[in-house]
Amino acid sequence: MYRASADIVLPTSIIGSLPRPAWHTASLGNKSFLEAMVNARWREQYEDAVSTHLRAQEIAGLDICTDGDAHYDEEVGGFSWQSYPLTHMAGLSREAQLTPPAVAAASPPRGQILHDQLEARVLPRIVGPLGRGNLHYTAMWKVAQRLTKKPVKFGTILPELLAAAVADDYYKDPVERCWAFSEALNQELHELADAGCPIIQLEEPQIHMVPARGRPFGRLETTDLVKLFNNTVKGLRAKTEVWCHTCWGNPAQQRIFRDVQSYQPTLTALDEVDADAITFETCSSGTGDLPAIGAAVTDKKVVIGVIDHHTLQVERPDQVAALIREALHHIRPERLVISSDCGMGREGMSRRHAQYKMVALVLGTNLVRKEQGLAQAECLAADPHYSLALRPE
Repeated sequence: MYRASADIVLPTSIIGSLPRPAWHTASLGNKSFLEAMVNARWREQYEDAVSTHLRAQEIAGLDICTDGDAHYDEEVGGFSWQSYPLTHMAGLSREAQLTPPAVAAASPPRGQILHDQLEARVLPRIVGPLGRGNLHYTAMWKVAQRLTKKPVKFGTILPELLAAAVADDYYKDPVERCWAFSEALNQELHELADAGCPIIQLEEPQIHMVPARGRPFGRLETTDLVKLFNNTVKGLRAKTEVWCHTCWGNPAQQRIFRDVQSYQPTLTALDEVDADAITFETCSSGTGDLPAIGAAVTDKKVVIGVIDHHTLQVERPDQVAALIREALHHIRPERLVISSDCGMGREGMSRRHAQYKMVALVLGTNLVRKEQGLAQAECLAADPHYSLALRPE
């Protein structure tokens, strides 16, 4: 069900995370979100951080906003993206321990910055049946949505990555564990959709990673991963707009692969996910897959990344426009959404860099909108009347 992107041609957004304000020093830890909101100081910092993220997006002129993933703590490499659900769902121990990843390909050697994230994997164990626990996604979305009139998208990590992260004393095998995570997340996301969240984003199905990393747990084929995704979102599209986010990784704003990867081997499988839109990393990895994406994904919206989440170099509006024009050779404008490649808040980028990347995203899209005869978004950050260095025209 297209809700937030239904009536906009070439709508703009970002994937999710934004750099944490330096003054946002309070940590959530394993305390529940609602419990933390009782504390006046934590609540003030959290609400101010969310408001800051939303205002930055509004100033840039984005059509669809996020809360900047403000509930994530400042963990090495942005690891809170994985650890938050694992420290708040039911069925996991309160005690945590250093936990090696279940996927050997995700273990970079010592001496590399990515190795630090391995040392940040201090996680609980599964000790009982998995459940929603205290995820509190609905409460988080409500806090953000009541601070802006623009639609707020809310995202969450997918089951196979959670299942690969933790030790398990309860389930008989990792595939059973994946499906247990899937069922729990589906329940949580239905509450979120019922509350009115206009877009729910499911992040990083490992479908496109199979050619690069192999089958998860040595068993899950791309067809299995599609079934797992579809189970996680079952029933949601009748209530809300569902996005499937894919990229090639960015812990600590780093590339996790030496060579640029391609979506082409798994596009047929990706097109089978039960989603309204699929996001693709097309800036930092180049536009080589766009013809294949346009040919394979024909009944969903295609969200292209025009902002590189790995580099501090701010893209120029004309570069953004050129990438969008290239995409329009293969995807109709009413099916195209403009975004960042991935989140910009996983330890490594300043708020100012992220701000100007969002501004460039909107200004570049405006260039193409003008060429297409479409209304342009207001971008306060680029309005010459408010420059401190220029006289008003």
